[in-house]
Amino acid sequence: MKFFSFWRSLASFRLRIALNLKDLPVEVVFVDIDANAHREPAYRAVNPQMALPALVTDDGVTLFQSLAILEYLDEKYPAPPLLPADPAGRARVRALALMVACEGHPLLTPRVRRYLDQELNLRDAQQAAWRRHWTVETLAALEGHLAGHKDTGRFCHGDAPTMADICMVGHVTAAVNQQIELSTWPTVKRIFETAMALPAFASAHPLAQPDAPRSA
Repeated sequence: MKFFSFWRSLASFRLRIALNLKDLPVEVVFVDIDANAHREPAYRAVNPQMALPALVTDDGVTLFQSLAILEYLDEKYPAPPLLPADPAGRARVRALALMVACEGHPLLTPRVRRYLDQELNLRDAQQAAWRRHWTVETLAALEGHLAGHKDTGRFCHGDAPTMADICMVGHVTAAVNQQIELSTWPTVKRIFETAMALPAFASAHPLAQPDAPRSA
């Protein structure tokens, strides 16, 4: 499989974790978003949306959108599972993942930041306030769903990592990069630290990637 990735992409971070958990070998193709490589014809031919990640399977099928790729990997390579076996558990895990991937994260992406800068002319302080607001709102929502819930265990759902943890750690990493203190959300903080102690998560961290700048 061929995996199109960028070190700072939180959606790529998700896919790296899943590939690590399932011990799946891939050929990584680095797409430098900072150099606008995702807008070049070569990558646009892979994903016309010009977003990362993308995964090309061994039989030539191109997959896009991180959660859709995670679901594909879980169906194709079921061990270890990224979703619980029971319908209610699967719905809960998907909902937690979607809170991050479809509500929190999209407001922090480079194309949104570029629009805030180039079209709305927001100052750096205003843009930082925007990012912090949406990051904190998602952290608070996650804490509300996780704290004290009967299905919350060592991880978001039970005692093994799922798609919910894969998405959550990226959002918390974005919070850490903004120097947001996590103690306000103790359940989120505990699960984040538990997950990032696992090699599959730690080695997928943006700063651990070969294309990450040394000074990042």
